[in-house]
Amino acid sequence: MGDGAALADRIAERRAGVGDPGALVGELRRALVIVPYDRGGLWTAEFGGIRWVCGFTDEAALARFAEERAAIEGAEAASRSWEYATFRGARLLDEVIPAMGAPAGVAVNVADPDGSMLFPPVVGIVPDAVAVDADVDVPGGGRGL
Repeated sequence: MGDGAALADRIAERRAGVGDPGALVGELRRALVIVPYDRGGLWTAEFGGIRWVCGFTDEAALARFAEERAAIEGAEAASRSWEYATFRGARLLDEVIPAMGAPAGVAVNVADPDGSMLFPPVVGIVPDAVAVDADVDVPGGGRGL
């Protein structure tokens, strides 16, 4: 597998209250995810103290996002050309997220109210070293979350 359609299918299952969360994360890891560029870096948004890399399962999902941005930003944004990179989900989770230097996760298909999914920076999704819920050594001794 590894195509965006399979990831979109797993997202739909979880949103319907069925499917295996582990299978969903596995599908993200296998999938090719489109991530647009913004001002020389990957398109991210901040929400709830987390930096979210915005990824899309296909060009149609990215186009819906672009339409939403144009509605918010106005006419100039409507003619904007969207450059993007394609990443394997595993690379986003294992390399890009840790390199961000702050709590970060992946937000998939954010312009699709019924087809979006957040993959937060928690154990089992991102490496333990950058997971916000991992036990870590605290300066001064002891353990903390």
